[in-house]
Amino acid sequence: MPEYAPLDLPDDPKLAGNIAHFARALRRAGIPIGPGRLIDAINAVAAAGFTERRDFYWTLHACFVTKPEQRVIFAQIFRLYWRDPRYLEHMMAAMLPAVRGVQEDRGAQAGEKRAAEALLDGTGDDIDPPGDTDEEDGTEIEVDASLTMSGEERLKSLDFEQMSTAEMARAKAMLARMTLPVDPLPTRRMRMAGAGRVDGARSLRAAMRRGGEMHDLKWKTPRVRYPNLVVLCDISGSMSQYSRVVLHFLHAVANAKGAGWARVHAFTFGTRLTNITRHLYQRDVDAALRAAGAEAQDWEGGTRIGTCLQEFNRDWSRRVLGQGAVVLLITDGLDRDDPDALAAQMQRLHLSAKRLIWINPLLRWDAFAPKARGIAAMLPHVDSFRAGHSIAALEDLAQVISRRDDEGDRDRLLRMITD
Repeated sequence: MPEYAPLDLPDDPKLAGNIAHFARALRRAGIPIGPGRLIDAINAVAAAGFTERRDFYWTLHACFVTKPEQRVIFAQIFRLYWRDPRYLEHMMAAMLPAVRGVQEDRGAQAGEKRAAEALLDGTGDDIDPPGDTDEEDGTEIEVDASLTMSGEERLKSLDFEQMSTAEMARAKAMLARMTLPVDPLPTRRMRMAGAGRVDGARSLRAAMRRGGEMHDLKWKTPRVRYPNLVVLCDISGSMSQYSRVVLHFLHAVANAKGAGWARVHAFTFGTRLTNITRHLYQRDVDAALRAAGAEAQDWEGGTRIGTCLQEFNRDWSRRVLGQGAVVLLITDGLDRDDPDALAAQMQRLHLSAKRLIWINPLLRWDAFAPKARGIAAMLPHVDSFRAGHSIAALEDLAQVISRRDDEGDRDRLLRMITD
């Protein structure tokens, strides 16, 4: 165990106490912080000092953040705790959006609700909403909630990016129980059966053993096999939150016995392509995703969809796309590469796969339109275009993944491009 030198703090260390409260909020939000790291942070601030807000931010960031996925939570809690003079109103707006005078016009940003819960943990009962708090003058309102959605139904329709820490934990538990069933594919090979097509060869051999008399017919039916599932998952900055949830779901699909898929192959891409298939087959989901995160070094980085698809088509397509594989492409399509090159790689991927299904979380917006050049270049080369921002969207995917006629919103958006 490391030993820490005693701190020479004043009798009333306001800054040290505030850093301790800040570390406690980070721990409630899911960032593992112990006393040792807190002491390191206080020592670092005392040693480095700060004349600008940026210096203070990065000093604490260096002490408290150890994984890429912790950056968003740290940034939101830092903004609410240290920077935003209206942080209490922001937190109340995220926690109590229906209270008049508290809600904001903008929606909660990524991680903001979890940050608000961490800062208000244990204090929510002590904070009254703005307005008249006199109980004698207040009006009691009774609400009939008999026709409202249950908690599970509400959670299914909630956007992954807006979930709190507790809601995300419940969502992952629900995803671990979900399956992604697929219909088997018939083959040319036959097997013995009690009904189906007449097996002439076996019927004649059986008759010859009985002196040429044919007492009964033998039957055969085509063998069936299950296709591979190949997942290409975008882990760039704009997709990181959705990617983690989808990979959690894919882990359950890969380890589900009798789910139907011959094998699940998973690749992540941002600025480069990474094969994480072997990590998904670890039984423990946390260990699997931790190993996948360590393998993929470009989490929350940039996006080069065309370059990564070119690498997949060149190095992996012949290995994993044979025998009727279904491909799930999970990305928002926001790419700065050459759209013509991106379209060529999408066309090649489409021709190599049995079905190519594009999962795009941006489709959750009613006003979504394929205005980005990358989206317009990719859309003509997919079989189905569907949303993937919630549990309900993934459940819809599970119901239609075997339907050859399912197109999702592809045709509707293609008409926007051609009109």
